[in-house]
Amino acid sequence: MKIQFGRRFWIVATAAIVVFTVFMVGRNALHAVKIKRQINQLTREQAYYSGKIEQDSTLLERLRYDDFLEEYARENYHMQRRDEHVYILKE
Repeated sequence: MKIQFGRRFWIVATAAIVVFTVFMVGRNALHAVKIKRQINQLTREQAYYSGKIEQDSTLLERLRYDDFLEEYARENYHMQRRDEHVYILKE
C-alpha cells in the first residue's frame, strides 16, 4: 500500500509539472506571436509614414518657389485673380 501511494504521488506530481510547463510554454508562444504581429504592423506604419514625410518634404521644398506656389493654390484651392473666372471641369 505504501509503495502504491508513493508511486501515485510521483505520477501526479510529474503530470502536474508537465501540464504547468506546457501551459507556460504555450502562453509564452502566443505572446511572442502577438508581439511579432505588432512589430510587423508598426514596421508597415513606419514605411508608410516615411513615404508621406518624403512626399511632404518634396512639396514643401517646391512651395518655396512663387511659380509653383501660385500653380498649387490655383489647382488645389481654386484661387483666382480679381479679373478672371475659374471653371472646374471634373472627369
